[in-house]
Amino acid sequence: MKEKRFFRITLGWQIMLGLLLGIVLGIIFYKNQTAITAMQSIGTMFISLIQMIVMPIVVSCLTVGIASMGDIRKVGRIGGKTLIYFELMTTIAIIIGLVVANIAHPGSFIDVHAMHSSVDISKYVSTAQHSKNEGLWSMLIGLIPTNIFGSLSKGDMMPVIVFSVFFGLGTAAIGERGQVIIDFMNAVSQVMFKITNWVMHLAPIGVCALIGVTLAELGIGALLPLGYFVLLVYLTMIFFVLIVMGIVARLCHFKLHELLVVIKNEIVLAFSTASSEAVMPKMIEKMDHFGVSPSIVSFVIPTGYTFNLDGSAIYQSIAALFLAQAYNIHLSLGQQITLMIVLMITSKGMAGVPGASFVVLLATVSTIGVPMSGLTFIAGIDRFVDMGRTAVNVVGNSLATVVIGSSEHEFDANKAAAYYQQTRKKQVS
Repeated sequence: MKEKRFFRITLGWQIMLGLLLGIVLGIIFYKNQTAITAMQSIGTMFISLIQMIVMPIVVSCLTVGIASMGDIRKVGRIGGKTLIYFELMTTIAIIIGLVVANIAHPGSFIDVHAMHSSVDISKYVSTAQHSKNEGLWSMLIGLIPTNIFGSLSKGDMMPVIVFSVFFGLGTAAIGERGQVIIDFMNAVSQVMFKITNWVMHLAPIGVCALIGVTLAELGIGALLPLGYFVLLVYLTMIFFVLIVMGIVARLCHFKLHELLVVIKNEIVLAFSTASSEAVMPKMIEKMDHFGVSPSIVSFVIPTGYTFNLDGSAIYQSIAALFLAQAYNIHLSLGQQITLMIVLMITSKGMAGVPGASFVVLLATVSTIGVPMSGLTFIAGIDRFVDMGRTAVNVVGNSLATVVIGSSEHEFDANKAAAYYQQTRKKQVS
């Protein structure tokens, strides 16, 4: 028995090995179209399996969570706290990004006119223009689903959340007659979590394929001209997680590193796949085990997927100033404050749009005089940066559940400590 246990590799290490193997395969099969197609197909199938699970989990968990609250005033209070917290953290992330870019001046080390890029960003341009034309009211109208099944099929998170909140409140309002719905939704969520555990065994293969196809398409050479910019973004994101989020965790009377240990596998998976959806089912399950009330978790995690994008905010603010500096465009303090406000608005208005971070940049840089063609020079490395910002977004959303749970006195610190010790033992063994 001891020999078998010695050779057992935990899922986290399996994902890491998949990540390393993907890098090797990406280098070996650089520009090999046959290998690229195969890896792209395998990666797409893995992400599709996760997407298959996400919406049923959101609807079932959120409906049960809201129904268990029963009080529309409590739902409103939690919703208000959540959105205020998200906006506060996102604003801090943007400010830190702007400060770092002003100090480090990454755009001064590159000659944008001497660089050439073949990356096609036309689809992002059209999306950005369409999103800008829609405006605030169109975004608010879009939150209300006219056809819930249509929203489910398209993967529109916010309309599904709005429906689930109303459905949960309605279930609670009819009293005992609604218990059959709660029992059914509980059963659905348990089935989906079981399927999630099965799918997660394929994560190392999916990670290997997704990393491999990225490097095979772009090559490590895509990183070299913009290496300083990429390094700066990553260092800023690490600072934000360890310092800013660490302080927030301390204010809530728990240690951030305990949370990071618990969600380590999910961080690695989010980093390797550059997909928040890939980890959402497991995040909901783990934060419940970590001592946060299921009703809080089921509301905060899906909402954060759309609104709490700290990693994306850091990237967008640094990238905007990077491009301005590369084109020798000096931005005054007033212009940078305007840029911050624009980023705050556009990042929320385009939440859920494919390639949202890049689309936000496209919609933003035009306000500071940077030509849209300038974004072609960082489009090539967007995937590499996307991996980091996705991981930060996942950490930020997990922290948000604890913060909101603590504010509602629905966070069990003893349960969190016990789950941390249990997870640590599993990772060591």
